[in-house]
Amino acid sequence: MKPGRRAARSLGRRVALVTICFCLLFTLVAVAVRTWSAWQGHMADLNHELEQVDQVFNRTLAKAIWEMDRDTLNTHMASAAQVSAVGRVQLKIQHANRQPEVIERLRPGWSPADHMPSLRHMLVYEPYAGASEQVGELTLDADERVLWERLGGEVASIVITQLVQSVLLAGLVMWLFNRSVTVHVKLIARHLAALSPETLRTPLVLPRKAARDDELSQLESGVNQLQSSLYDYLERQRQYERELAAHRDTLADLVHDRTKELEAAIARLEELSRSDPLTGLPNRRHFDEMKEIELRRARRSQLPLSVLLCDVDFFKRFNDAYGHANGDRCLQAVAQVLKDSFGRAGELPARIGGEEFAVLLPGVDAARAHDLGERLRLAVAACAIPHAGSEVAPHVTLSVGVAQFNAATMDRFDVLLQHADEALYRAKTRGRNQVAH
Repeated sequence: MKPGRRAARSLGRRVALVTICFCLLFTLVAVAVRTWSAWQGHMADLNHELEQVDQVFNRTLAKAIWEMDRDTLNTHMASAAQVSAVGRVQLKIQHANRQPEVIERLRPGWSPADHMPSLRHMLVYEPYAGASEQVGELTLDADERVLWERLGGEVASIVITQLVQSVLLAGLVMWLFNRSVTVHVKLIARHLAALSPETLRTPLVLPRKAARDDELSQLESGVNQLQSSLYDYLERQRQYERELAAHRDTLADLVHDRTKELEAAIARLEELSRSDPLTGLPNRRHFDEMKEIELRRARRSQLPLSVLLCDVDFFKRFNDAYGHANGDRCLQAVAQVLKDSFGRAGELPARIGGEEFAVLLPGVDAARAHDLGERLRLAVAACAIPHAGSEVAPHVTLSVGVAQFNAATMDRFDVLLQHADEALYRAKTRGRNQVAH
């Protein structure tokens, strides 16, 4: 037996125990009912016996009282008290001018009990025809000991009978259950304990008549069907394992190739999420990520940080005059100039709006940033992109605002960008196609 496992309990014993408990309960109920019935019957018998005693001694006692025959009266009282059912005989003799006289005869050891039968009857004497005279009152009390004596033997017989019936019934149930169920259940348990993948084809056979079709037969059939299903399932699993082993290398290569493609796609997607699809420049998201990094670096290293904010002059008029397709090509040309002009490490040109561009210049002060912005403006003008709607030149021009980070007055990058935007506004109000700071 494995450690911690309780010893097995016989199912037949449990059934027998339950049967015995039920029989004992039934015995108690049956004994109680039959005892109550016997009690009622004996009480009725005692009452009947008291009535018979009353009928026998009623007239004789009345006559003895009328004739004042004390000897006869005492003799009849003693005779009545000798009856086994009677525990006490009481006679009250009435007198005309004094209290009634009470005569009692008690059986030795008798004690009064409220639940015992008691008979009280008036004694009437007829001295002559048509005349009657009440001469006294007779009271008969039954003896409780007689009741218990009669009831005790009958209750003992009832209890013994019921107990014998219960024990015999429990033994019969246990024998039948062990012969018809327990033996076969143990055989099934041994068969299941011995099962393994190699023995699944060995069927369960119970040593019973083939004609029987009961729960055990259904269990036998179910076990055999389960074994057959398990065997088929294991065979399919083995076949699948062989097929899986045959394709494992191919699958590993395929997974490796797909993983590389997925990694490339993820990298491409990451790149697209940070670049502007029209111009190929970093987009506003990438610019916002880098500006915070460069701002922290500038604070930590105490190096200058500048930003250029650029806007294509009169670009709405360009779109209206040449169409949006040409407007897109114009933006692509400006973006290419930005790429060519700012290729050093750390420099970040980006498209942050429709025709608005920004350049992040770490390590560059405002004067150097102004020179770089002027060089950018001239490079865009050198492209000579026709712009008939411009008020400053016949070609596309650029306005540039320059701002430098000041740790004493600027607590975040948005303030720096606001200063660059104000510089760009000054460049526009001064006539556009210029750099302002």
